[in-house]
Amino acid sequence: MDEWERREMHDEVRLSARERLALLQIEANLRQDRRFAHRMGDARAGGWLPAAVLLLGVASVFVAVMGIRTSDPTLLWCFALLWPLTLLQAFRLLCRAARPRPRPSPGPRVTPWL
Repeated sequence: MDEWERREMHDEVRLSARERLALLQIEANLRQDRRFAHRMGDARAGGWLPAAVLLLGVASVFVAVMGIRTSDPTLLWCFALLWPLTLLQAFRLLCRAARPRPRPSPGPRVTPWL
């Protein structure tokens, strides 16, 4: 049973093959619009921020340790430039995690085409 058959059973709405294809194309176009996905609260829209914070943190620690061990001013300046960016991204991630999320309503789910 594919996704469309489950939707049809759940909503008791029958779509023709042509309508299903048109709806799939619309959904694919909407998934590509990042601003729309962000407004709709799509979890996939912000998947890069945690990875960026992790990579920036690892790079900051590496550059700081190597700069201290070698006393190379270039590495210390790289750390001085990289660390504020790391803190800024970590703050954004913390704000995103602390933001309240809307709870789903306990009533029946309303489909977008009704």
